[in-house]
Amino acid sequence: MSNFREQRIEEFKEEVAKRKLMMESEHGIYKDITDEKEVMDITTKSKHCVIHFYHSDFRRCMIVDKHLEELAKKHIKTKFVKIKVENAPFLVEKLQVKILPCVISFTDGLAVDRLIGFEELGNTDNFSTTMLELRYKTVGVIEDDKKADKRNLKKKSIFGRDYGSDEGTDDEY
Repeated sequence: MSNFREQRIEEFKEEVAKRKLMMESEHGIYKDITDEKEVMDITTKSKHCVIHFYHSDFRRCMIVDKHLEELAKKHIKTKFVKIKVENAPFLVEKLQVKILPCVISFTDGLAVDRLIGFEELGNTDNFSTTMLELRYKTVGVIEDDKKADKRNLKKKSIFGRDYGSDEGTDDEY
C-alpha cells in the first residue's frame, strides 16, 4: 500500500511540473499573435495547437474567440492562439484560408482539422462550447480527461482478477 501511495505522489509531482512548464510557455491562455513566424514556431514546437485566423470586424470570429478562450483555460495541454489574417499573408495563402472564421488544428506540426465557418457546427451562432470541445477531442487535439484516467486503471472483477486474463475462467467444459 505504501508503494502505491509513493507512486501516486510521484505521478502527481510530475503532473504538477508539466502543468507549470506549460503555463510558463503560455498554455492555458488564448493569445493574440501578430507575427506569422511565431505562429509557425508554435505549430512546430507544441504537440497540440489550435490556430484561429480571424478578422476583427467579423462577428462570427468574435463568437469563435469566446469559445476558444474558454477551451484554452480548460485544456492547458493544447495551445490556443489567434492571428489576424492581414498579419499573416503568407500563411493565409499557404493554408488556403478563404472563408472566416477559419480554425486550423495541428498535432506535431501537421494540420489535422480545419473548421471553416459555422457549417459543421450546425450553421448557427448559438453552438455550444461543448460541441466544439467534442470535435477537438474526436480529432485528438484535446486530450480527453476520461480516457487519460481509464488508461491508468485496470479493470478487475469482484474476485480481483483482470478482465483481460483467462485465469480462473470456467469456459472450458
